[in-house]
Amino acid sequence: MRFPPPVVFLLVIFAACGTHYVLPIPVADLALLPYIGAAVVILGLGMVFLASRYFARAATSIEPWKPTTTIISHGMYRYSRNPIYVAFCLIQIGIGLMLNSVWVAASFVVSAALVYYLAIRKEEAYLQAKFGADYIDYRNRVRRWL
Repeated sequence: MRFPPPVVFLLVIFAACGTHYVLPIPVADLALLPYIGAAVVILGLGMVFLASRYFARAATSIEPWKPTTTIISHGMYRYSRNPIYVAFCLIQIGIGLMLNSVWVAASFVVSAALVYYLAIRKEEAYLQAKFGADYIDYRNRVRRWL
């Protein structure tokens, strides 16, 4: 993997901030918007922290470029095969709300597409090759995103 997924999200956020600077489009004229955005960011960060605990308990690496020793299929991983990437999307949306920027809030779609093509496809192929039927069964039970 050439770019760790968090770097992809950061680069897209910076590009969206640049676009917002040139052509600002606000999300809404709502005084609570920054607080709603902060709550969404905190939710995303909490999900990343919780996922990191799952990896630590399973004694496997959270970094997608390191070997995986087990399939985590409990907690958030019962609902999404990629809850950390979902969390990164939430963080990106929250930052967009905090900045009152449609560009930043909506740019999570670009980040998600890039992460799919740069990371998720490779991760899924690796997991299928390593875990075979166990991973295929998990993949068939749990959605990629939500």
